[in-house]
Amino acid sequence: MARGRAPGYDSQRETILARAAELFAQRGYAGTSMNEVAEACGLSKPALYHYFKDKYALLVNIAEGHVLRLEAVVDEVLDQQLPAQEHLGQLIRCFVEEYADAQHAHRVLTEDIRFLNDDDRERILERERRVVSAFSNVIRQIRPEIDAARMATPLTMLLFGMINWMFTWLKPDGELTYEAMATVVADLFFGGIPAVRLPTQPTLP
Repeated sequence: MARGRAPGYDSQRETILARAAELFAQRGYAGTSMNEVAEACGLSKPALYHYFKDKYALLVNIAEGHVLRLEAVVDEVLDQQLPAQEHLGQLIRCFVEEYADAQHAHRVLTEDIRFLNDDDRERILERERRVVSAFSNVIRQIRPEIDAARMATPLTMLLFGMINWMFTWLKPDGELTYEAMATVVADLFFGGIPAVRLPTQPTLP
């Protein structure tokens, strides 16, 4: 009879992935060892191998797990059956908020995917393409003539350009929050500079 998983197994596994993502984001996948991951998790190296067989398995789980969460966000927003412009605005807000809690995983996905083998990389990239397609489809609904001009995908990638790299400059403890910036991104995308609503400044005592 197979032995069941110990209580807390899944929680510990997620903790390991979070610590590994942070190390990979800071030092790069190639520059991080399993010893360093184990130390960051407060585990022995044999204990770490109980959860993941090697560093490559960590990379696959971090990258694919991040994309799976983004796919889930797309599905959750789609289920709301919103009008097209509200749909896109909600996607923008949800993605910005998701990235706020997954900065390290997102950096790993964008910078370390080159270390994946062909099959794993293609599977994860296909999931990414589905996410991009979901945005493109909503943009086409908002302005159907964009599709005939073959501009839906370029506009989608410009939008992702605003969202994807926000983590490189927006500080979690700064004056601007991710929630506030999500609104700015949506305003800017829909209406340009004149449409951007300025965040309310705190009143000085």
